[in-house]
Amino acid sequence: MTRRRLSPEEIALWQRVVERAERLHPERDPAPVQRPKPKPSKTPQPRIVASPAPAARPEPPPRPASAPALRMDHGTFGRMKRGRLVPEGRIDLHGMTLDAAHPALVRFILRAQADGKRLVLVITGKGRAGDHGVLYPTPRGILRRQVPHWLETPPLAQAVLQVTSAHIRHGGEGAFYVYLRRGR
Repeated sequence: MTRRRLSPEEIALWQRVVERAERLHPERDPAPVQRPKPKPSKTPQPRIVASPAPAARPEPPPRPASAPALRMDHGTFGRMKRGRLVPEGRIDLHGMTLDAAHPALVRFILRAQADGKRLVLVITGKGRAGDHGVLYPTPRGILRRQVPHWLETPPLAQAVLQVTSAHIRHGGEGAFYVYLRRGR
């Protein structure tokens, strides 16, 4: 690919564009750049009419919700995420309705905390594939979506320290590790 040199008119036009441009990150202070001064040319320069700058910048879109804050020891959390910690108890909610699964989960978590267990496994399954032939398909994995909410609200919130998806050896996307607070 061969490169052609810019004409003095093109350089001058570019300099005017650069002077009117707004910085994407005004908080950063760039290193000063030496710009060559354009030589006056004998050809008439095209006139650029600047449009009025907007009074206010539009608000940036909200950032997506980040992962919940780490509330447990970083090393223990890492071992748990890699599947190196063995859960001390497990409950399988496969095939249960929401009405049956919620009380079973509450009993299991509170009993596990009372027994002094720290890490338990809650198996929800991934859910059935959605209905493709209907007008409004049913969402996949209602228990998978609902269990983390149950674990963050009373009466389970006082017992749960951390919730995260399980490692593939313990069920992957179809299960959660629940790290419990010490019993009181």
